[in-house]
Formats: sequence, C-alpha cells, structure tokens
Amino acid sequence: MLVRPALAAVLGGAALLTLATAPAHAATPALAAAPAHIAGSAHIAVPVHAVPVHAAPGESVTVDTVGRLAADGTVTLTGTYRCTGNTGPVFVTSALSQRDPRVKHGIGGTVARCDGTTHTWTNSGQVSGETLTPGTAHVQATVMELRPVGLVPLPVFHATADQDVTLVQG
Repeated sequence: MLVRPALAAVLGGAALLTLATAPAHAATPALAAAPAHIAGSAHIAVPVHAVPVHAAPGESVTVDTVGRLAADGTVTLTGTYRCTGNTGPVFVTSALSQRDPRVKHGIGGTVARCDGTTHTWTNSGQVSGETLTPGTAHVQATVMELRPVGLVPLPVFHATADQDVTLVQG
C-alpha cells in the first residue's frame, strides 16, 4: 500500500519543519552548530529547544502536584490551562517519566477550548515497557494546536509546564 509510506514521509517532514521553525509567539530559539563528526563536513544549525519554555501572554498550563496510579497501572494526571487565538484544533498533552528522565510516556490527551478562560484538564493512560510505582515522577504538559498550513497541519505550542508530581495509589 503506497499511502502509508507517503503519509509517513509527509508527517516526518512536518516534524522536521516543526523543529526548524519557532512557534508563532516565541522568540527565535538559539541555534547551535552540530559537531563536524555528526554533520559530516557541513555544519547544520539546529534549535537548542524545540518546545518553548514560556507561554504566550494570556496563555498557561499547570500540572497538579499529585497524580493517581490505579491498580491496573492507569495513570491519571490533572491541571489547568488557558489559551487564546487558535485557528486549528488544540489539545492538552502530557508526558510522564519516573526512573529515567530521558524516557517519557505519553499519558492521554484532552481537547482544549481556547476562549481565554481557565479550564481544567484530565489525561489518563497506561504506559508500556515500564512499571510505574507510587512516588516521585516528572510530568510535562503542553497546550498544542494543529494549525492548518497548506496540506499538512503543523503543531504550534501555546504553553508548556514541567512539574515534579507524587503518584499515589488510588
């Protein structure tokens, strides 16, 4: 089936464009040259951080300091968000890491309403490849829009937050 490779190529290209372009509200990220042994003889400029550190004015996302861990391994995370000025669908996404900060597990996603008022979000999901335990974990929540640009919607980050949380049984 030729549709899957074509779709993968388009989505991969969109992901690369996302890394190369700054969000509409963020200042241009600092660029760093890749080491010559990685980039060959040419130097490639790459953004130092692809996700903005701060939210646009009037936009925010928070993560509650306590998350729930059910007996079946389902994690439930909660918080608040506020966003404005979207032209495409917007979601609140969350990722959790516990033992190794380099390994992040996506925990659900919530459709967001960007009307300038503060709303609550709740994301639930199970992780694979790691057994989570009650105790300290790290969560990153992001308010992300899929903004229509040509044929492919591109992600635009409205706000992001990093928060250490305590997972409790229940």
